Amino acid sequence: MTSPYDIEEIFPDDAAGPVRLPRRQSGNSPQGLAVTLLADYTLRTRAWLPSAAIVALLAEAGVTSAGARTAISRLARRGVLEGSKRGRNSSYRLTRSAAAVLSAGGRAIASSDAGAGTWDEHWTLIAFSLPQDEVARRRELRSRLRWLGYAPLYDGLWISPHDLTEQAKKHLVELTFGAVTVFRARHVDLDAVIHRNPLDAWDTAAVAGQYEVFIGRWSPLLDRVRGTGVTGADAVRARTEVMDTYRRLPYLDPRLPVTLLPADWLREPARDLFAAVYDGLAAPAEDYVRAVAGRFTAEPLDDIRAHTIADLVTGLQDGHSPSRTGGAP
Repeated sequence: MTSPYDIEEIFPDDAAGPVRLPRRQSGNSPQGLAVTLLADYTLRTRAWLPSAAIVALLAEAGVTSAGARTAISRLARRGVLEGSKRGRNSSYRLTRSAAAVLSAGGRAIASSDAGAGTWDEHWTLIAFSLPQDEVARRRELRSRLRWLGYAPLYDGLWISPHDLTEQAKKHLVELTFGAVTVFRARHVDLDAVIHRNPLDAWDTAAVAGQYEVFIGRWSPLLDRVRGTGVTGADAVRARTEVMDTYRRLPYLDPRLPVTLLPADWLREPARDLFAAVYDGLAAPAEDYVRAVAGRFTAEPLDDIRAHTIADLVTGLQDGHSPSRTGGAP
């Protein structure tokens, strides 16, 4: 059985949609870095960035000029970026559809209410049976279920402690041409050796390990961030990397009710650390992105603005510009 923590499974590539964001990978891909970079400084305003500036900024992350230009071209073909050309100079910005998708994703990543509230101790179960020759459809259904927070208790039985959402219903209707049954029920604990607890559908130990790795990686940088010891290219590089690594965690985390998780679950400490680093680097990183863009254009650069975690939670598609230094808009 494919691991429910496979990055490519958790971020399915929706070829049928108008925007096809690049698959998240176990490492940082040029396309993924480019999307993160543009989102971090232009998401609300959809500001134009000279292609040469994007190439220069990606070079700070170790991407070659050829690799950066290929990434930009592919993102344009995917509908993530749109281009504009004046003479020999070209610029790119996020498409409106991509900005909307990224804004919604940013809100989900930054949200801190996962697992909060009272749980009614009922599980949603999705049982399905698809023809064996429908390999692609079975894979896509499994990918969507993982994306929606479900996990396989058995091969054809997927579960979640949360109610079936309208989004999940829509995906099931679109993807299931075999038999499917959905119901909510309480778990009956059997005092038997062969007993399989619903929690066994998730490898919580593996997720906890990912949180530990993240905290171990970024905690040493926090004092320097708070002391404004990280500036220029280092600030942009660190801010891009902390977002690119943290954004996987909310989706790897099964977001189970707190009553089902260990008392020392690291979801909140990891999120607090992420917010401190990401927000703490906003001002110096914004200054550097503007400085780099200013090398390649005489156009005003006021629309290049770094948003904060609070901005992401509030929503970045409301037509207002986020504050530069932090806090809600």
